[in-house]
Amino acid sequence: MPAKIDLKDFHWLLDIVQCMDVGVVVLDRQFRVEVWNGFMENHSCLGPDRVNGRNLFELFPEIDQTWLRRKVETVLELGTRAFSLWEQRPYLLRFENYRPITGEEDFMYQNVTFLPLATAGGKSERVCLVIYDVTEVARLKKRLEASCGGNFNR
Repeated sequence: MPAKIDLKDFHWLLDIVQCMDVGVVVLDRQFRVEVWNGFMENHSCLGPDRVNGRNLFELFPEIDQTWLRRKVETVLELGTRAFSLWEQRPYLLRFENYRPITGEEDFMYQNVTFLPLATAGGKSERVCLVIYDVTEVARLKKRLEASCGGNFNR
């Protein structure tokens, strides 16, 4: 059983979520944004005041809606985690690569973890997206594959 958090200590949990070097987004079943952490604000240039309560597809029309809806619905229906790796889909949200000097890539490569969030009654009503910047990993793997003549995975 998880440890109980005293409500008066809840603020430090929020601080952790805000300061993590990964994106944290919580969506309801209608894909409305409920949580948008500092990583997301920094890379999208959209603060929580501009995104909270808004539909993710309205904010980012370039998202493949069919794919994301299917992924999220499966997570909520089964109540299990799911993943998306940059090798399958380079990114969920096209953020610019923020390493202008060492960055050889035009955009941020992302891995995404989809976590079902259950109510007290046990029904999954929200999904948490954890977005990891894996641009350096992608860059190095692509460089290694190029130097091996494309035979790296064989």
